[in-house]
Amino acid sequence: MTETRPPRPRRMSWSGDAVQDRLRRLNLMTVMPPLLLVGVLLVVFSSKTWWHVVIQVIGLLAATATAERWTAGDFIRTARPSLVLTAFVWFAGALSNCAMAFYGLSMVGSFLIPPLPRHRFAALVGFAVLTGAIGSTNLLLHQDHLGARVLGYVVTPAVGSALSTLLMFASQRLYDLVAELEESREKEAELAVVRERVRFASELHDIQGHTLHVVKLKVALAEKLLHRDLERAQEELREVHTLVGDTIVQTKELAYAQRRLNLSAELENAKNLFEAAGIHVRIDRQAVVHSGVDELLGQVLRETTTNILRHAQARQVRITLTEAGISIVNDGVADGAALVLSGLSTLADRLADQGGELTVEQKDGRFVTAAAFPEKVSR
Repeated sequence: MTETRPPRPRRMSWSGDAVQDRLRRLNLMTVMPPLLLVGVLLVVFSSKTWWHVVIQVIGLLAATATAERWTAGDFIRTARPSLVLTAFVWFAGALSNCAMAFYGLSMVGSFLIPPLPRHRFAALVGFAVLTGAIGSTNLLLHQDHLGARVLGYVVTPAVGSALSTLLMFASQRLYDLVAELEESREKEAELAVVRERVRFASELHDIQGHTLHVVKLKVALAEKLLHRDLERAQEELREVHTLVGDTIVQTKELAYAQRRLNLSAELENAKNLFEAAGIHVRIDRQAVVHSGVDELLGQVLRETTTNILRHAQARQVRITLTEAGISIVNDGVADGAALVLSGLSTLADRLADQGGELTVEQKDGRFVTAAAFPEKVSR
């Protein structure tokens, strides 16, 4: 069953945010002055009696109130009663020979129609017809100069209302684009927060997951040595104490974004762990590792070391370093065994973001983890 999402509002609220407040002030400066200027000029030059002045001022005030609320994104409650009021103003103007009294109605309609979620074109046509129909009441009372009256009270108001509304459609499209950009910015910010949380969780797993597994191995070893070699058991426990202390420091560094992995230190740590577990390890340094990839390769080595100690029954491990990457091969995987990636899948994404590639494969009882950054070296 397809889920139906409600249509997105065509008008966003510009209040409550610094950017939105600036946009509202900009809209006030661009919309209000021309609206008031044209309205005042019409009142001054098209009014023949005090009654014309009154009805045009009422229409202008209703249009101004609608425009002010429109810039704030909260105008529906004002626009609807204003539409009714300006319609009566235009009706009174048509009956009293005030041809420009339709101005307030055309302005209110131009603000009200473009934000509609659907049927905007039909509303535009209906609005133009309504404006012309109200103006046609002038023809019922006055039969002289019929052509001029049709032009002045029916055609001109209908076309003028339609044109003013069409101009507002362009402005509405601009506001929709701004709303979409604002929504995209918020989603990007949320996504950045999620990415940072995932990164932090992964880093924390690298530190504490690795340490806890090593502590487990060393405590088990110390327990076996307790009755055979007390001095060696005490040494293992001292190393556990040191390891836990280092982990606390690394966790604090991670919390303050100061943690950096050292590949040489990780190599020495991996060698000691493998030897403590009875695994023969061989390290081949074919070249000096590029400084820009040192930390990521250290993460790959740490995660792979943890995986070998946890999941494999390895007897030999070979670590090969090149200028562009690292390769770790162990013989502890049987043919047909399930490929366990664990934290390596997350590392693959990190390497890809930095232009690297992580390869994990098993063949003939060997498990190979390789990370390479060819682009770093070629620069």
